[in-house]
Amino acid sequence: TTTCKPISLSLPFKIIQNRIIFSPEASAASAQELDVQKVHWECCGQQFEKKMDIHKHAAKEHMPEVLQQTEAVLELLVQQNSKLTANHNFGENKSASLELSGTKEEFDVCAWLPDTSHVTFDELTCEAGEVLLYYCYCAIEEPRMICTWQTALCRQLHLTGKVRIGTEGINGTIGGCKTATELYIQAMISHPLFQNMSKEDFKRSAGGVNCFADLRVGVFKEIVPMGVDPEKVSYKDAGTHLTPEEFHMKVEALSQDLEIDKKTILLDCRNFYESKIGNFQHSLAPNIRKFSYFPDYVDRNLEFFRGKQILMYCTGGIRCERGSAYLRSKGVCKEVYQLKGGIHKYLEQFPSGFYKGKLFVFDDRYTIPASNGIISECSYCGTRWDQYRLCSTSYCCQLVLSCLRCREKGLVACCLICQEKGKSASESHSGAPVKEECDCTEKRMKIPVEHI
Repeated sequence: TTTCKPISLSLPFKIIQNRIIFSPEASAASAQELDVQKVHWECCGQQFEKKMDIHKHAAKEHMPEVLQQTEAVLELLVQQNSKLTANHNFGENKSASLELSGTKEEFDVCAWLPDTSHVTFDELTCEAGEVLLYYCYCAIEEPRMICTWQTALCRQLHLTGKVRIGTEGINGTIGGCKTATELYIQAMISHPLFQNMSKEDFKRSAGGVNCFADLRVGVFKEIVPMGVDPEKVSYKDAGTHLTPEEFHMKVEALSQDLEIDKKTILLDCRNFYESKIGNFQHSLAPNIRKFSYFPDYVDRNLEFFRGKQILMYCTGGIRCERGSAYLRSKGVCKEVYQLKGGIHKYLEQFPSGFYKGKLFVFDDRYTIPASNGIISECSYCGTRWDQYRLCSTSYCCQLVLSCLRCREKGLVACCLICQEKGKSASESHSGAPVKEECDCTEKRMKIPVEHI
């Protein structure tokens, strides 16, 4: 009787499955004879007896996958070489260099890359797909290794987007085909560092690879830039998480009871341009431009928050983790709650709930649908409008709400001063960007003070 035992190859790419055939006669054969006579390869439903034949098949049918995996492994080797060179130049001890010079890092990275042998190149590179938004706070001892793995993983699956990694966890938003994003999710939740994650932790929206200009993966001190050392204000001290159902009930009670309204603050911890086009009714939306301004905003408004119950929300939940922890660290609030999964998860269950307008996202879409209502208006004429575009002046990164009629008139900058600067630069044909700060940014109050 002949039996067949599968053996998984430890190659960076798993295109071919190698099988060794065992039989009573083979048990007495030498290892060399077994290798020559009893080994064959199977791929795409075909069996190959010679190495030359399987190599030809792989080159003909799987070249895109081979090139993709090869590129990822070569990049890994280049990064390792750079680290070793840096260690040598700075005189680090031999043992530290040895930790990086072996194959452990390469194995750890490649071991967690998915098998894509059953997926065609076209299935991984179609334009239509989705965008994933996720985060996971957890202890990561070697964030650079995770950075290398994420880079290899995203390139293997032809994904674009942004991934931030630190010792406190990972935060990402990536776009690609649904086949690719499914493989990405599976790879994430299969990794031992992210074993507490589930498929429900990934927020999905219609989009794809074209929602981002490229892929950016990096290591940072904070996975969401609040500007406070994670060791001083930790996600572990965050507010109480409320499910979308629980949050909905509290917001509903808040809208019906004036007494509760006096004791509770529904706090939007996003930036002003996000809350401008969509927010929860009766919420407090601080007029801040960056999340890194949020700690100063809290510090300047401690009396306003004193003794209050706080219901905090943001896009996907990650800013609330650190934001609520910072607010709690001040010891002035009665209770601090946060919306688990953010607005994204709330809208999945309550598309016609208390959130009105669009949901701002940090990619080339700028917004995703939330409700039918438009709560914002054109900056120039006041017409209802919620479609952002970048300021037309090359040096300015502000977002502009300018309706079609105003855009046809050439009103495409964030303010009149910026409009004139852009016009002057265009007429001069110098091509040199104007470095002065935009007028509307310069005049904006950095840290607003709320009235008690």
